[in-house]
Amino acid sequence: MSRRRLWVTSLLLLACAGHLVSGCALRLGGLPGATVQPVRVSEVVVAGDPARRASLRIVLNGLDADASQQTARALGTYEEALRVDPTNPYAYLALARHHAEGPDPEWALSFLDKADALFRTEGGLPPRVEPHLVGLRGQALYASGHVDAGLPYLERAWDLAPDVWGDGRLSAEELR
Repeated sequence: MSRRRLWVTSLLLLACAGHLVSGCALRLGGLPGATVQPVRVSEVVVAGDPARRASLRIVLNGLDADASQQTARALGTYEEALRVDPTNPYAYLALARHHAEGPDPEWALSFLDKADALFRTEGGLPPRVEPHLVGLRGQALYASGHVDAGLPYLERAWDLAPDVWGDGRLSAEELR
């Protein structure tokens, strides 16, 4: 065996041993305890076909309205985004965020389910979206009085993206 091949094989064996020692508990990024920078709608606004791009721009307007405490305008804007592109998972994510902070946070759960299904249909759940889906589910459950059910989700979101989820909520600015 050549020296180079022996070196590569040794590195692979060392990596496998490390993986076994860690209990195979690998997370996003491939390392235990790895975090991600969660997605922002403004980063994906240029993606997709013309309808998706238009819908994403409308979602941004809704997030601006939410940030300005114009909740009725924000809700109407998200609904408009879905009329333009009913398959836009980011519109459902924004709606979930909107309802998680509203008077009936359990409404957020159905929007989260729809966003999750659409992301998976479009080619899989992007790792940068997971903190928002998990965290919003926890936020909605917690705010609905299901504290024991919500806390594990919030803790997972915090582990994945502490800079965003450290306070237990997703603001409109953080999603924008």
